[in-house]
Formats: sequence, C-alpha cells, structure tokens
Amino acid sequence: MADLNPSEPEALERVLDFVRTLEAGGGGDAIRPFLAADFRLFEAPHLLAPEGSARSREQVLAGADQSGEVVADQKFEIRRTTCEGGRVVLEADWSATVLMDLKYWDAGETIRARTSSVFEVREGLIVSQDSYDCYFLNS
Repeated sequence: MADLNPSEPEALERVLDFVRTLEAGGGGDAIRPFLAADFRLFEAPHLLAPEGSARSREQVLAGADQSGEVVADQKFEIRRTTCEGGRVVLEADWSATVLMDLKYWDAGETIRARTSSVFEVREGLIVSQDSYDCYFLNS
C-alpha cells in the first residue's frame, strides 16, 4: 500500500514551490497543479476581510487569476517553517505593490503583512491552507 502522506521534506518543498509560484506571479493555471480537487482555503479575519473567508479550489484559482489586477511583485520573506508529516507551518513577511486604490492603500504603494499559514499536504497535493494575516498600515 502506498504511503498517503509525504515525508516532511517533500511536504515542505511542495509548499515552498507553491509560494515561489505565487511570487513569480502565477495565476490559476500555474497554481492548479499544487492544489487537490477538494482544496479549501480558510482565512482568519483580517483588515481586508473582517469576517474571514472560506474558499474552494475553484474560487482560489479564480482569485489567483484576478490578483494580477490588484497587486504586482509579490514577495514572501520566509521567517520560519515547521513540519510534521504532511503538515507544514510557514511564517513569512509578505509584500506587494498595489496596482489600484484599495481601502487602506493607494495605487503604487507597498502593502505588507506578517502571515502564518498551516498547509496540509497529501499525496503530493495541498489539500488545505489555514491563513492568519496581519496587515500593516502605511503611516
């Protein structure tokens, strides 16, 4: 019987490849190979989504396609990772250039957040991501 859960290095590398793809501006087609058909993204409440959100794989893929209209030059500075079997916790400083006026940022400004995400990887695919983002306001 095949092992359903990847080793810790395989799970970590899969998540880091996913993040690198996002950083390279990958849209839905680019990130699709990383996500299981039943993938779910859960976002804790934050500045841009005060109620939080839960999104399906298809909603995440559509959002990735639209993100290029909102931000550019995404950067993830990985601060720390923790792995246990197929679970990967990633802590990062994220930034991007805003391409349109948003509630708290004007086009051309840099948006920054400290983010922590818990990924579940199974059979080489990311099946879930729980994301906790803290956005910093420019002053």
